[in-house]
Amino acid sequence: MAIRIHGSARTTPRIRAELQIATGSNRALAKRYGINVKTVAKWRSRSSVQDQPMGPRDRGSRNLHPDQERQVVELRRRGRLPLDDLMGHLLEQAPTLSRSALYRCLQRHGISRLPTTQNRPTRGKFEDTPIGFVHIDSAEMKIAGGKQHMFVAVDRVAKFTHVAFFDRATKANGAQFMRQVINAFPYRIHTVLTDNGVAFTEQERYRGGVTHAGIGHIFERVCFANGIKQKRTKPYHAWTNGMVERMNRTIKDATIKAYEYSSMEQLRTHVLAFVQSYNFGKHLKALRWKTPFRAICDAWSKDPNRFKLHPHHLTAGLNT
Repeated sequence: MAIRIHGSARTTPRIRAELQIATGSNRALAKRYGINVKTVAKWRSRSSVQDQPMGPRDRGSRNLHPDQERQVVELRRRGRLPLDDLMGHLLEQAPTLSRSALYRCLQRHGISRLPTTQNRPTRGKFEDTPIGFVHIDSAEMKIAGGKQHMFVAVDRVAKFTHVAFFDRATKANGAQFMRQVINAFPYRIHTVLTDNGVAFTEQERYRGGVTHAGIGHIFERVCFANGIKQKRTKPYHAWTNGMVERMNRTIKDATIKAYEYSSMEQLRTHVLAFVQSYNFGKHLKALRWKTPFRAICDAWSKDPNRFKLHPHHLTAGLNT
């Protein structure tokens, strides 16, 4: 195993071994190797060529009494208390104790990390679903020359994305965007997940009324006419639709938060170009470093019956 040498060391393990077996005087050896006489004397008095540990020999805590330190160790090992909970138990007994000093105490005893057998909260995962589960949301895109609403649709499985711009987030615009999504995706969409915005569903105070019961929301009618099941997030639970919320932020970070635009048309052109490059050139970790287009092609090879057209028709050709 390689020996770790101190950063300020003037000797190597080979020189140290030679000093230990040398027969000359300390002064002559110091002159030969170009080092201090005390360094020669130190290594000739040792039987090992490794550096000794530096620092105090008694590595006790300055803020904890030995009895308190033993208490910390027992609470950590038996109670498996997190660092902040240990701080809460010890603040009254050791008011000068800091969080970093407590962590160093746990580190000295080799218990700075809790055992892996402890049940930890895991991140929630989406249930397994075939391709065609689409998350839809809208976001306001504001520049100096005005603002527009950007509608975004993201497939849960393939991460394929489609965007469109409208002046307002109205019912009619939401329904029009849904029709665009149906035509833009090469496979059949079986489920859409939206929030409770006015563009996607009737407001709660109007649900169950005569108009909603007899006619329904236009977005819901478009979904019903195309055999698509609509799901809505719970009120004040925006993280349920977090996939498309994250896509909104990704688009904003790459456009309006990084560049300035002279017109809305310039912004729309840049956003559409970014989404195009995202769908066909962005290798995503969630897809095991595939692009969304490659994920769609893999889904086509497994089950082409779900598709309305071949995925290669999405690529830019001579007539586009």
